[in-house]
Amino acid sequence: MKKYILGLVFGIVFGLGLSLSKMTDPQVVLNFFDVLGDFNPMLLWVFITALFVTVVGYFLVFKLSRPLFEKKFYLNNNKIIDKPLISGAVLFGIGWGISGYCPAPVIGVAYSNSIEFIVFFIPMLLAIILVNLLKKPKDNI
Repeated sequence: MKKYILGLVFGIVFGLGLSLSKMTDPQVVLNFFDVLGDFNPMLLWVFITALFVTVVGYFLVFKLSRPLFEKKFYLNNNKIIDKPLISGAVLFGIGWGISGYCPAPVIGVAYSNSIEFIVFFIPMLLAIILVNLLKKPKDNI
């Protein structure tokens, strides 16, 4: 139960961070990609901050012999750059560049602009379901 409460707390902190940095506003994201026009570097600062927090977090966490609320660490050992990884990253980037939303901030839009939420979230959800249906059984580990 503790790990779920901790997950909720970190989710709330993450959501607050997205809101405070205005990452729930797609125009901020789109302006970051508009380097020849109305460029806004806010997203770069969010990236740099996230990288710093990740590096410090990994450094501190891996000093522990095991996680606080689990028996062991669950790490992805895949080091292969393959077609699914590249195509997923490309599709994610195209969708993000077109809409200005990525999956986490779009949840923050659900209450304020239901049309944008539906136009982005429903296709994203359908794509996730489709990919999982198309996976080979060995991929579902």
